[in-house]
Amino acid sequence: MASRSLGGLGGSRGGGGGVKKSLSARNAAVERRNLITVCRFSVKTLIDRSCFETIDDSSPEFNNFAAILEQILSHRLKGQVTWFGYGSPRSFWDYIRVACRKVSQNCICSIENMEHVSSSRAKGRAWIRVALMEKHLSEYISTALRDFKTTRRFYEDGAIVLGEEANMLAGMLLGLNAIDFSFCLKGERLDGNLPAVIDYIPYLRFTQSSDSISSDEEELRTLGSSDSESSTPEKAGPPVIMDENSWFNKCKRVKQKYQLTLEQKGYLEELLQLRENQLSESVAQNKILLQRIEDSDLAHKLEKEQLEYIIVELQDQLKSYQSLDQLSAEVSLSQTSLDPGQSQEGDGKQDTLNLISEGKEDTPSLLGLCGSLTSVASYKSLTSLKSNDYLASPTTEMTSPGLTPS
Repeated sequence: MASRSLGGLGGSRGGGGGVKKSLSARNAAVERRNLITVCRFSVKTLIDRSCFETIDDSSPEFNNFAAILEQILSHRLKGQVTWFGYGSPRSFWDYIRVACRKVSQNCICSIENMEHVSSSRAKGRAWIRVALMEKHLSEYISTALRDFKTTRRFYEDGAIVLGEEANMLAGMLLGLNAIDFSFCLKGERLDGNLPAVIDYIPYLRFTQSSDSISSDEEELRTLGSSDSESSTPEKAGPPVIMDENSWFNKCKRVKQKYQLTLEQKGYLEELLQLRENQLSESVAQNKILLQRIEDSDLAHKLEKEQLEYIIVELQDQLKSYQSLDQLSAEVSLSQTSLDPGQSQEGDGKQDTLNLISEGKEDTPSLLGLCGSLTSVASYKSLTSLKSNDYLASPTTEMTSPGLTPS
């Protein structure tokens, strides 16, 4: 009996451990689901409020959203272990600083260099505001969640960023890119000593605002749905009854929004017309430049052809000079084979050739003339002149004493 009682006691203890684990798992799941649902409601209230006023640090909707997002990013965050084995608390900014480095044109370095923001929690709150003003909060969260290795290193099992709820978080934050935020990064709201507290009262009984332009039932059905314990829009509260003044105010706001959209449309049309005119001018200038390029190419081709023709002509004239030098050399050789009495005739011929060679000028007209002399048949036959009949000098005949004028 004692063994049985001890066994029963041990079984009850084992069963108690299992119940404790299941209870802990249930509490963690409920906590994750509550934070995600409240975050969805806060995003909805921010979008509705942005239709009527600018969202800044004084807006209670934003303060609640910032507290919710801080709680989500701090859910089951691991502590930092020191050299002595003690774990020190850690802020979600330590995780964001490492996981969001891959975001293009990120604000991590600018926040790290802020002088009036010293604590890690204050830097994280400043990052939320800067990311909202830059309209990149969803991009930061998506990039951080994709770095699963870093996320696993900073968070424990059961954290929101490690569960299936993390996929819905980035999608919910995407709607905040349509809101223009305006924050002051030097106020007391960035104090890292005070913890973030969530106000659940606005979300205990969620009803659609009478001034909202958005659809009512469909958004309530989407926002009120959850995984297991979901409440329908009918259970959220009684139907909204709007009086004549509410309808009038709503129509007035819709009219103002329509006027603003119409003005933006006119501005965009003028901008489009200006861009079209600039495009047409650019096309015309491009055609003019292409025509100038074609004309310059044609002029270069003509100049190249003229230079080639001049080169060929100069080569022909050079050949004629070479043939003339060869002819003078042959004449000098023929003079050596003549009689001594004919030396005067050879001297006269040599003088004639010297006069021709000395009288040459390096001008195109003379070069052409010298080139034309090579084509005369009688000039080519000078190489065959070896008798006294063809080489008789007029000066010798005139000065001979045996000759008398007839």
